[in-house]
Amino acid sequence: MKQIELKALAKINLGLDVLGQRENGYHDVRMVMQSIYLHDDVRIERIEKPGIELQTNLYFLPVDKNNIAYKAANMLIEEFGLTEGVRITLDKHIPVAAGLAGGSSDAAAVLFGMNRMFGLGLSQKSLMERGVKLGADVPYCIMRGTVLAEGIGEELTVLPPMPKCTVLVAKPPVSVSTKIVYEALDAREILEHPDIGRLVEGLKRGSLREVAAAMGNVLESVTIPMHPVIEEIKKEMKAAGAVNAIMSGSGPTVFGLFEGKAEARAAQDKIREKALAKQVYVTNVHSVRRNENGA
Repeated sequence: MKQIELKALAKINLGLDVLGQRENGYHDVRMVMQSIYLHDDVRIERIEKPGIELQTNLYFLPVDKNNIAYKAANMLIEEFGLTEGVRITLDKHIPVAAGLAGGSSDAAAVLFGMNRMFGLGLSQKSLMERGVKLGADVPYCIMRGTVLAEGIGEELTVLPPMPKCTVLVAKPPVSVSTKIVYEALDAREILEHPDIGRLVEGLKRGSLREVAAAMGNVLESVTIPMHPVIEEIKKEMKAAGAVNAIMSGSGPTVFGLFEGKAEARAAQDKIREKALAKQVYVTNVHSVRRNENGA
């Protein structure tokens, strides 16, 4: 195999709770993650020259060891002593630094693609064990689908698939630092936690309405006061018929769940018309077919 092309899917957090902080600075979380059909296109080519060549359509992204996709390739090259190099092309569509795991998904695609291309024989579990060394979201981005994430995000349990619905994703033109958001959260008492158990029960019953009613993100209490536009986008989505709308990750991206595509399109138009966000996408949830063992 000389070349492989992959779709690196974005993720949203149907529920995100923070349970506490560890001595090493990491946070214990309880999240329900869901992949969606908003994706980066990742192409990997074998080249005779050793090393890694990385290129992307976004001029401001690093193309060296400061890029997580580069780190993923380098990890496998060093571990397996690969003498051939790779050329990685990232055609980015997932908004950057948006709470959608775009970088982590790119890294996951590189691990998956190089494993196949070079016949390394690594199982999904083995890829995930390597992925967590790159970032807490990478193991999930290898697994994808509807998943409960615990620990620092690396303890993953497959959940029943998300009921079919239309997803509207909107990233306002603001930047959010995950580090600053978590520091602000640590400095205050968390008064209200999302009900992750209720969300999981909604998934087990296959009820979109129950899932939507239980959705919540504890980080909204910190990020929304910093960037009120997030709340404005949520209100627009709900006014247009979203069964619910919340922020994904540490923000600033907001997503809404709709039973019909027409309502999502109407909300998309309103959000653009009011200049609340330029990056607004209508998409769907992504389901993964798994065997009886969940793999």
